[in-house]
Amino acid sequence: MIEDKLVDHLFRHQYGKMVAILTRIFGLSNLETIEDAVQDTFIVAMHKWRNILPENPEAWLTLAAKNRAIDLLRKIKAEQTRIGKIESGTISISFNELFLDHEIEDSQLRMIFTACHPSLHPKEQIAFALKTISGFNTKEIASALLLKEETIKKRLTRARKLVSQKNISFEIPKHGDLLRRLDRVLEVIYLTFNEGFHSNGKQLLIRKDLCGEAIRLIKIVLSKKDLRIGKVYALFALMCFHASRLDSRIGSAGEILDLKNQDRSKWYFPLIRIGNDAMIKAVEDGSFTSYHYEAAIAGEHIKAKTFDDTDWEKMLLWYENLDTLQPSPLGLLNKSIVLIQLNRLDAAKDILNTIESKDLEQRAYLYYATLSEYCKENKNIKDAIENLDIAISMVANKTEKAYLEQKKKNL
Repeated sequence: MIEDKLVDHLFRHQYGKMVAILTRIFGLSNLETIEDAVQDTFIVAMHKWRNILPENPEAWLTLAAKNRAIDLLRKIKAEQTRIGKIESGTISISFNELFLDHEIEDSQLRMIFTACHPSLHPKEQIAFALKTISGFNTKEIASALLLKEETIKKRLTRARKLVSQKNISFEIPKHGDLLRRLDRVLEVIYLTFNEGFHSNGKQLLIRKDLCGEAIRLIKIVLSKKDLRIGKVYALFALMCFHASRLDSRIGSAGEILDLKNQDRSKWYFPLIRIGNDAMIKAVEDGSFTSYHYEAAIAGEHIKAKTFDDTDWEKMLLWYENLDTLQPSPLGLLNKSIVLIQLNRLDAAKDILNTIESKDLEQRAYLYYATLSEYCKENKNIKDAIENLDIAISMVANKTEKAYLEQKKKNL
C-alpha cells in the first residue's frame, strides 16, 4: 500500500507549481477555484494510489489538476469560451508548452511576485505567498509567522479579496518595480527555509522538504538575470550553509545534536562549496544586508574544524553588524550566546536584561534556555535548573523538549 506520506511529499513539491500553471491558464480571478481543484486532486490521489503508483506521479497530478479545474470552472459557468479554445485547435499547442520546465518556472516566478504585489498589505503578502507558492496550510503559516491560525485565515481571505478587487495582473513586474518587490519575495523564501530548518511543529524539528522548497524558489529567482544581485546571492549562500548541516543535527536515536556534538564529517561539502561561490558573488557590489551577515555567521561555523576552533570574536562582530542593521530580540539573544562562549558573562547578562521573552513569541523558551546557560556558567546551578524548567514547560516540539530535559539531567 502506498503510504499517505508520499502524497504529502508530492503535495509539498508540486502544489506551488500546479497553482502557478493553472493560474496562468485560468487567471487570478479564479484562484480560489484553482486552489480547491489542486486540493481535490491530492485527495483523489490519496485514494487512487493506495495500491498502484502511476509511472510519473508529478505528470498525473498536473493533468488531473488541470482537468479538475476545467470541470469546476464549467460548473460555475466561468470562462467557458476560453476553456473551449484551450481544449482544441492551434491554441492547444501553446497551452501544452506552459507545462515545459522553463514555462513552469516562469509561472512560479509570476506567482511569487503577484503574492508580493504592493496592493496587498506586507503581512498579507507573506501569508498569501506561503499558501500559494509553497503550499503551507494555515497552521504551518501561523507557526512560521508566530501568529494565531485564525489571524492567518483572515489575512488569506483579505488577500484573495484584494487580488480580485484590484484586478492584479499575473505577471513579472518591470524594471524598478521588480527590485522594489524583491525584498518581500526574499523574506517569504527566508521564512520558508527557517520553518524547515527549525520547525515550530510538535513532532518534527527539521523539515527537509521545506528547506529544499526554499532553495528551489531562490534558484528560480536567480534564473532571472536582473535579479542576480548581492542580497539574493547572500540568502542563497545562507541557505546552502545551513542545509549542508541538516544530516548532522539529529542523532541515530532521533535526538538533537548541537553544534558542539555534531559529526562534522557528515556536513555536505558540495553544498558548502556552492554557498561559498554564492557568497563571493554576494559581496561583489559592496552592499550588505542582514542576509550577508547571517550568511557570514553561518560561514564561521562551517569554517571551524571543531567547535573549539570557532572564531567567536569574528562571530560577535557579525552579530553586532546585524544588530546595527536589523535589530531583533532573536538577534540579541544569539549575541548573548556568543558572549557566553567568550566568557563575557556580565556583557551577556546585560543583553539578556534588555530582552522581553514574550517578544520572541513561540520561541520564548529559547530565552530561558539561554538564561539557564548563563546561570550554569556563573556556577548558579539552582537558577539554571529553574530557567530550564520554564523553557521545558514552554517548548512545543517533543525533540527539543527531550533535548532540554537531558541538559537538565547533566547539570
